[in-house]
Formats: sequence, C-alpha cells, structure tokens
Amino acid sequence: MMMMYDDIKENLKEIKKQIPSHITLVAVSKSQSVDKIKAAYDAGYMDFGENYVQEMIEKYEHLPKDIRWHFIGHLQSNKVKYIISFVHIIHGVDSFKLIQEINQQALKHNRVIHCLLQIHIAKEETKFGFNEDDAFQILNSNELKTMKNIKIIGLMGMATNTDNIELVKTEFIGLKKFFDKIKEDVQTPCVNMKILSMGMSDDYTIAIECGSNMIRIGTMIFGERKRSIKQ
Repeated sequence: MMMMYDDIKENLKEIKKQIPSHITLVAVSKSQSVDKIKAAYDAGYMDFGENYVQEMIEKYEHLPKDIRWHFIGHLQSNKVKYIISFVHIIHGVDSFKLIQEINQQALKHNRVIHCLLQIHIAKEETKFGFNEDDAFQILNSNELKTMKNIKIIGLMGMATNTDNIELVKTEFIGLKKFFDKIKEDVQTPCVNMKILSMGMSDDYTIAIECGSNMIRIGTMIFGERKRSIKQ
C-alpha cells in the first residue's frame, strides 16, 4: 500500500518536471480513492478534478478542507446547489441556464464562483460546449453584466479523440485565438480571461505548445480507476 502511495508522489514529481512552471496541473481524481488523493495532497498537491457531484461531495467530506476542488464534468443545473459552498472552479460551463443557476446559488452563500466556458472545438458531436458565436454573445450580454456572484475566468476545450496530431493542434490553436479575442474585445466586470484549459493525458504536450496554461491528468498520476460513483 505504501509503495502505491510513493508511486503517486513520484508520478506527480515526474509530470511537474515535464511542464512549465506557469501551467496548472489539475489531478483528475474521479473514481480514485480518498487514500490516493490524500497521498497526492501529502506530497503538496492541492488541485483535484471530479466529474460527478455525489462523488465530489463524499470526497470533500473526508479530505482536508484547503483542497481546491475543480468540477470538470458535465454539470446539471439542478446539481449546482450541492457543490456551490466549496467548489474552487467549475469547468465546462456550457449553457446560459447553468450560468444563471451558478450565480443564483453563489449569492445564497455570499461567494463569487470562478468558471470556465466550455467551447466545442472537436469533430465529435458527443462533446458539449458553446460555439464561438454563442459564447461571444453571452460574454457581451447585458444580463451577464448584472451578475455579481459569478466570474468567467477562462475557456476550456477538448480536442477530437484522434491520432491525427495536426487536427488536434488546429483545434487547440483555434481555441487560443478565440481566447485572445475575448481578452481584447470583451470588457465586462464578471469576465477576466486568465485560464485556457486544454490538454489531457494524451494531448497535453500539444496543448501546452498551443498556449494552454491548465491541463487535466488522471491515470498518469493515480493509475487505473475503480468503478465510479455516478451523480
């Protein structure tokens, strides 16, 4: 058991050696045990990503309260209230309805919740996200300007699951250009573009080359997952 936890610490150390210091590494801990997460935490690691609300709540209750929990899955509006009191960043915000609900629930807890808009950049219809035109319209909308308890701090995108490196690179470069456009053109108090989240275990090196400053890695740190608890 101790050997397994030492492996987690070594894996984190090796990955951190491979990425620039300005890159935030979100350790994808979905379906991983509390003990494994605690091993990473004991090694000085603080940012963990979960996909399912129920699983995230259970882990929050059993782990140190200074952990920065990232919700990285597809979040249903009616589930927001369960994580709003402790979530650090909500990734994958993909509808205006969800934006409204996050703002409303955050108001009840006197919090300002940081969020990333998910942009659909892949060739796969199964992935979620705004197209660029809709995202730009929302970011410039008068209704968003009135919201005091949500701050859009960046974009997130998942590339096509393919061995075609040039396609993946094209998708990441396109998202970086859109990110830069928003930074230049959108002047709204609740929008502050700082994070461009692109890249997972299979494509994070390409994503970093294309301008990502946040990556999401799971099995490279923790090993294979157990069966997950669905929300």
